[in-house]
Amino acid sequence: MWILLALGGIAIFIFVERFVAIRKATGVDMHFMNRIRDYISEGKIRSAVELCRKTDTPIARMIEKGIERIGRPVSDIQTSIENVANLEVSKLENGLPFLATIAGGAPMIGFLGTVIGMVQTFMEMQAGGGAVELATLAGGMYVAMVTTVGGLVVGIPAYFGYNYLVARIEKLIFQMEANSIAFMDILNQPVK
Repeated sequence: MWILLALGGIAIFIFVERFVAIRKATGVDMHFMNRIRDYISEGKIRSAVELCRKTDTPIARMIEKGIERIGRPVSDIQTSIENVANLEVSKLENGLPFLATIAGGAPMIGFLGTVIGMVQTFMEMQAGGGAVELATLAGGMYVAMVTTVGGLVVGIPAYFGYNYLVARIEKLIFQMEANSIAFMDILNQPVK
């Protein structure tokens, strides 16, 4: 049970920490790309970079890298944006594999406790020579059921939390792709 309690605490910590990080990463100003478009069309590249640095989101860092590459071939700009996007997604996914492991492992640890409790019950039945009191059986069964419940109480929320965070990251990835396309469109617009 102590192992399950520790895993539950770790799962809560990972979920809350990743939730806050992902929430911060998705907080993008709706007018961000419009302002970038205006700065670039006016030739204010330095202002566009400063806006990206002040915004401090994965999308802004991705666009900043693209702005810094203006003047190079479009394929180089696209590649640099994709590289930054991959790094940003990797940062957001930090800790999620461990949360998934807890989601799968906690119920297994609970089932291990179940098996140990049942083995204990059968050992006591054998030691009793067939005359076993109900209280003796109940002790082993109690251990078996409590560990199963403990494993499921930790594993089920970890599983749902993991899937929720993955869905949020996928939504952010789509936003990053849309902004990347919008930025490339800005670069391909004819100069006024």
